[in-house]
Amino acid sequence: MNFVDEARIEVIAGAGGNGAVSFRREKYVPRGGPDGGDGGRGGSIYAVADRNINTLVDYRYAHIHRAKRGENGRGADQYGRGAADIVLRMPMGTVVSDAESGELIVDLALDGQRALLAKGGQGGLGNLHFKSSTNRAPRQSTPGEPGEQRLLKLELKVLADVGLLGMPNAGKSTLIRAISAARPRVADYPFTTLKPHLGMVRVDENKSFVVADVPGLIEGAAEGAGLGHRFLRHLQRTRLLLHVVDLAPLDGETDPVADARALVKELKRYDQALFEKPRWLVLNKLDLIPAEDREARIAAFVKSLRWKGPVFGVAAISAEGCRTLVYAVQDWLQEHPAEPTLASATA
Repeated sequence: MNFVDEARIEVIAGAGGNGAVSFRREKYVPRGGPDGGDGGRGGSIYAVADRNINTLVDYRYAHIHRAKRGENGRGADQYGRGAADIVLRMPMGTVVSDAESGELIVDLALDGQRALLAKGGQGGLGNLHFKSSTNRAPRQSTPGEPGEQRLLKLELKVLADVGLLGMPNAGKSTLIRAISAARPRVADYPFTTLKPHLGMVRVDENKSFVVADVPGLIEGAAEGAGLGHRFLRHLQRTRLLLHVVDLAPLDGETDPVADARALVKELKRYDQALFEKPRWLVLNKLDLIPAEDREARIAAFVKSLRWKGPVFGVAAISAEGCRTLVYAVQDWLQEHPAEPTLASATA
C-alpha cells in the first residue's frame, strides 16, 4: 500500500425531509383535523480515528462523501425516517481543517476519537404543529433544512515518540533497522527513503517506544527543495529528535559540520516549535573511521559545531553503540512523559 499523507475531500450532509400537510379522513370522523407528520433528519458525517489504519489512501480517490436526506413526513401523524449517518475512519494523527478558511476542525490524536464534520439538516414541521384555537385547519408546513457542505483538507502527522532527521545518506534508515523491526529500503545513494517509516523499539519486555524515519532533508527544504519538506510535519508530534550525521562521508569535499548547521537552519525556518524540541546528536558510520581516531574525530566535530547537548557515536550497520542510545532514549522518555492530548473538536 502506498503511503498517502494528504487528501482533500468534500462532505455533504443530508437535507432534512419536508413536513407534510394532511388532514384526518375517516368515516364517522368529520373534520378530523390536521395530521401531517414532520420530516426526518438528514444524515450527518463523522470522522473517527482508527489505530488500524495508517494511510489516507482511501480518500485520495474517494473525494465526495454524501449522506442521504431524511424522508418527508406523511399523513396519519407519520413522521419521516431519519437518514443514517456516515462514519469516515481515518488514521490516528489526522488533522482535519477547512480547505477554504484553514480553520482547524479536529486533530484525531486518540484512538476512537469522534468528530462531527458536517451536520445533517433538521426535518421540517408538519401542519399538525400549527393547529391552534383560532386555526383549526392549518395548511402550512416547513421544508427540511439543508445539510452542511464543506471542503476539507486532511493531513496525516504520524504519532511517534522519537523522530530521526538528517541529510540524505546519513544512515537514518540503517539506524532504524538496527534498533527496531522496521525494514525501510537501504542503498548507497541518496533519497532511498521516499516515505516515512515507523519502527517499534523494544527495550525490554515492558518498555518500548516508537521511532519515525522521514526522507532526508537538504538545504532549502523549508521552501520545498528535495523530498523531506513534505514530511517535516511528521516530526512535529515527536517528543525527542535524533539528528543523525554522517561522520565519514565518502565524498571528501563534504563537510559534516556545514551539513549539520544547514539542517538545523531548515528546521528553524520551517517551524520554530520543531526547532525548539529536544534534540540529540547521533554521529553515525564510526565503522569507517579507525578505532584509534574515533574519539578525536567526535571531539573535533562537537567543538566545530559548538554543540552543548547529548552526543552518541554509533555504527548503525553493525549496531555498535545502538543499545546505549536506545537505553538513554528510553530513560529520557520515562523522565519526560507525554502530555495528554485533548481533542480540538468532538461530537
